Amino acid sequence: MQTATSAAAEPILELKFGQVGIANLRLFAFDPAALQAELAGKVAAAPQLFGRAPLVLDLSRLPTLPDADATRALLDAVHAAGMLPVGLAYGTTENAQLAELLGLPLFAKFRNAYERAPNETPRAPDPKPAAQSAAPTAALVVPNTAQRHAKPVRSGQQVYARGRDLVLGAMVGNGAEVIADGSIHIYGRLSGRALAGAQGDTNARIYCTDFQAELVSIAGQYRVFEDIPAELRGNAVQAWLDGDKLLLAKL
Repeated sequence: MQTATSAAAEPILELKFGQVGIANLRLFAFDPAALQAELAGKVAAAPQLFGRAPLVLDLSRLPTLPDADATRALLDAVHAAGMLPVGLAYGTTENAQLAELLGLPLFAKFRNAYERAPNETPRAPDPKPAAQSAAPTAALVVPNTAQRHAKPVRSGQQVYARGRDLVLGAMVGNGAEVIADGSIHIYGRLSGRALAGAQGDTNARIYCTDFQAELVSIAGQYRVFEDIPAELRGNAVQAWLDGDKLLLAKL
């Protein structure tokens, strides 16, 4: 029988700080109704990506910081659209006071795709391919540090390569998700979702030998496919960013 003393000595939990995928919403105008409508459209278009996704609300671009009641209206709009607001971004004194009034955490060092960490040196961009050109040499070069996954990724499963590229040697099925902070190389069919540059690397790419994707995303820019263009379906495809546009072309 376990004594009270031994039971008390055993920890009842483990608490760690980890890297998690949280959406960052930067708001440019105070309009809760418009906010709800636009977010609801995004959730409807990509429910697996946005539905019930945690979200940090960035109020830094508003002309004036809203008060607690006005901010609650924004948070309610986010929640009504199908996403879950979990905190406020940026660590000004006013934001800290507002977050405290609302009982929310303040993500003072939150960083996403359009911000670079202090003293971070940007990676030299890969050459952009012409839309009708053959695959560039970069498509065939996989860094030695890449995470490799040989088994199929099936519906409901997720594979995440933290801080590096991801190389998959088998299919990514419908309802499956593969994520990498770097690029993603899929030597098989992509029927699920592929999200590269998960921490904001706009130079990341997605390479796939059999394109049947539900969704592809690079550094937060995404495209959803209800009907895949005929020239891409079943073909070898690469995806990359040109500014804020996610482009795709046959390899």
